This record gives sequence, structure tokens and C-alpha cells, in this order.
Amino acid sequence: MASSPPHGCLQKKHWWWLTNKKIADMYIKQARSLFVSKQDNNIASAINLLDSALAVSPTYEPALKLKATALLHLRRFNEVADMLQDYIPSMNMMSDDASSSSSDNNSQPLVRERVKLLSDSNDSVNGLEGAVKCFSVSDLKKKVVAGFVRNRNREHQWRYLILGQACFHLGLLEDAMALLQTGKRLASAAFRRESICWSDDSFAFTGETFTTSNHPHTTPHSENINNLLNHIKLLLRRKTAAIAAAEAGLHAESIRHFSKIINARRGSPPHFLADCYIRRAIAYRTTGRITESTADCNRTLALNPSCIEALTARAELFESIRCVHDSLHDYEHLKLIYNSILRDRKLPGPVWKQQKVSYNEVPNKLLTISTKIEKLKQRVAKGETRNDVNDVDYYALFGVRRGCSRSELERSHLLLTIRYKPDKFLNFVERCEFVDAGDVELVKERARVSGLLLYRLIQRGYTSLMRIVLDEEALEKQRMKVKHDELQQQCVEMVTMRNNNSDKIEKKNVFQGVFCRDIAVVGSLLCQTGFNHPIQVKYEGLSC
Repeated sequence: MASSPPHGCLQKKHWWWLTNKKIADMYIKQARSLFVSKQDNNIASAINLLDSALAVSPTYEPALKLKATALLHLRRFNEVADMLQDYIPSMNMMSDDASSSSSDNNSQPLVRERVKLLSDSNDSVNGLEGAVKCFSVSDLKKKVVAGFVRNRNREHQWRYLILGQACFHLGLLEDAMALLQTGKRLASAAFRRESICWSDDSFAFTGETFTTSNHPHTTPHSENINNLLNHIKLLLRRKTAAIAAAEAGLHAESIRHFSKIINARRGSPPHFLADCYIRRAIAYRTTGRITESTADCNRTLALNPSCIEALTARAELFESIRCVHDSLHDYEHLKLIYNSILRDRKLPGPVWKQQKVSYNEVPNKLLTISTKIEKLKQRVAKGETRNDVNDVDYYALFGVRRGCSRSELERSHLLLTIRYKPDKFLNFVERCEFVDAGDVELVKERARVSGLLLYRLIQRGYTSLMRIVLDEEALEKQRMKVKHDELQQQCVEMVTMRNNNSDKIEKKNVFQGVFCRDIAVVGSLLCQTGFNHPIQVKYEGLSC
């Protein structure tokens, strides 16, 4: 009995005549039929089919476009950025050779879906040579006519629009604005080129309005792009104004602009808000508002746990108020991040993520952090820090002066308690547009832990300061009582002296009255005897 050929041979015989393009078209057709339903499960299956198509033809444009659109619909913006990261403007900006070498160390292997926007120079040269060798008037005429109709950039313009939307949700607002503006410009140019080839019947004039019956230029998608672009410009204008105010030394104005961005009605990407929070925290610290600055650092770390700038700022804040244990904890976390960077030879996060720390600065920063950790550990070992009121500067935490009154302390404590209550501290999460619903719970959990630690620190500081204020009030009452007793004793002595003086004055008045009465008798006798001669009398001796 003859053995049947294996299934692989039959499949090979069945597909041998099909080209890669036809196989990819078959996968794309099935993927489009699944994509029409707009259901997440079907779109995920469509992405698997598109991966099979790209495995056959990695640079096939329809497959790349449909896959990027499907990933954008599923809100998988990280994969869109990884797929088209060559077109992100910030990645193509290299200042010097050092930055280029560091970026080479940080680069990751490119996925096979990535293609270049422009063809290689060798291909273009070969194409020109072929055109010169196969010169024909009819072919040249066809190419010239096709040049008016076909937009060479049209097959690439979808990259700018899709990647621009993905960059917005990833917090890369500058890149998103540049990409969306480029996509709009290419779309307008394509529309102008296509309108040249349309017949007069395709246009309809109604009054002063101009519409196209078969080729509408304004679509709901373009309106969404315009709205998104306007929102990006508004956020960037406010952020630029806040940064300019901070650089000019107007920190209160900078805080006001950042607060407008953070408290806006429309949500913003988490990474963009994290950058605004850390910048506002620096402005708060400059104005001496330690608690507000610490709270913004906590929000930044809840949104981005590996933010080096936020960890450094919070550690320095705790060190400034002599809260050594919390500062030591943040410095240890920083040391772990720096060690992981040196081990992996790349900065944390994807390649396209904007970093404020370069790879070359990490060794020096690690050495500085290690030295500071050793000093803090020595202070803890010597017992210099016990986290009591003699060590922690709770006055700076509450923003009150030393020797403040009880009413001032209670007012400051009430404001901080209302503002940083753990339940209310989580309200900032509602203003973030998260990519994944699972990220919301993680951010809330991190924010709840950090907010609870800050709230406990506030309550501990209030208890310590209130004890000091009560002791000072008791001492003040005792001083007032002693002073009152002294004043009362002085009053008694003054009354006694006044009584003694009054007795002396009464005796003196009696003698003066007798003398005056005798003088009156003598005068009356002289008048009766007719002795009218004047008598010289010294009035000094007659004072009564």
C-alpha cells in the first residue's frame, strides 16, 4: 500500500504558485472583515492575521496601516510607538556625538514591522537608471499624468496621524503636535492634487458654500484631529508660560499656570501630568511650602514610579526637615535604580520615552548618592535622629513660625488635613487619561500608600507641636499669675501708703484751722476798738 504524501507537501504544492503579495492580501482581507465589527476580540484576531501577513511581506504597506489602526483602536499606544518609533521627531534629534553614542547604547532591536519613510539611495539610483534605459514617450506621458493624480506621500501620511495620536496619549505632546501638523499638511496637499483631476460634475456650488459630492474634504476623523491638535496647543502654551515664569523667578505665577493644567476639566496623559507635578513641586519648594511640594512628588511617583527627579526631590525635602529615615529610604530606592541602569546599560522605560538624565551622568550620581547614604546611616547609628520633635522640623512642614499661637497651628492643621486626607488625595487620578484600566488601580494603590504616610506625618507633627504650644500656654499662664500677684501686692502697698498719707494731711488741717480762727478773733477785736491803722502782714506766714 502506497503511503500518502505528508500534509506539508500538499500544502506546498497548493501554495507554491501564490506570491507573497497574494498571501498577504488574503490575510488582510480576512483581517478587514474582522475589523468591521469594531469588537475588541475580533480586532485582536485581526492583528494576529496581520502579523502573519507581515511575516510573509514585512514591508507591505496596507498590512502596516491596518495593524497600526487596530492597535490604536485597542489603545495599545506603546506598541504603536514601538512599531513607528523611527518617525518620532524627538528620537531623531541628536545634539552631539556623545548623545548619539548614549542613544546607541539605549537602542533596542527594531521590530520587523518598522519601515523607512524614504527609500534607499541605491534603489532610487537604480530606478532612475531603469527609467533612462527604458525611455518611451508613452510611458513618460503616463508617468506625468499619474504624477498629477497620485500623491507620493499619501501612502505614508497615515503614519503621522496615527503616531501623533499615540504620542499624545503617551505624554509626548511636542512630538504629537509636530506629527499631527505634518499629517494635516500632507492630507491637504493630497486633496489639492486629487481635486485637479476631478471633473466639473464632481463639484457642486450652492450659494457661497463649496462642497464635493464624491470627495468630501471634512470628515469626523479630521474634526477629531483638529480638536486634539487644539487641545495639545493649549496645554503646551500653558506649560511654556509656567516654565518661563519659573525661570524668571515668578514661582507663584508658575504654580498658577501648572495648577490650570492639572485642574483642567479635560483630562491629560499621565506622563504629561507627572512632568507638570514635579515642576510644580520644585516651585513649591522654592517658596518654602514643604508639604505641598512633598504631595506633588508623591503624585508624580504614583504616576511614574521610576521618576528619578521626583525621588531626588522628595529625598531632599525629607532631609531638609530632618526626617532622616524617610530620606534614607528614597536614597536607597535611587541607588537601586542607578544600579539597574548600569546593569542593563540603558535608561528605564522604552526607547522613545523622554528622559531628563543621560546615561553618562549615572556613575557620578551613583557615587554621590552612595556617599550621602553612608553619612545618613552614620547619623542614625550614633542616635542623632529619633524622629521626635527635637529632630524633625515640623514647623517647616506646617509652614508656621516658631512660637506660633494655638489658633495659627489649628488653622494650618485644618487646611492640611482637608487637603491631604487619604480619601481626597486620590482625586487627582480622575483627571488622568489612562491607557489601560488596570493602570488606574495600580496608581491608586501607590497614591494611597504615599498619601497615608504623609497624612500620618502631619498628624504626628500636629501632636508634637500642640504639646509644645500647650506647655508654652501653661508657662505663660503661670507667668501671668505671678505677675498678677505682684501687681496685686503693689496695689495693696499703694493703698496702705495712701491711707497713711491721708491721716497726716488731716492732722495738718486741724492745726491750720485753729490758727485761722484765732486770727479772725484778733481782727474782730481790732475793728471794735477803732484801730484802723494798717498792719503789715507777711502772707507767707498766713497760709492755711
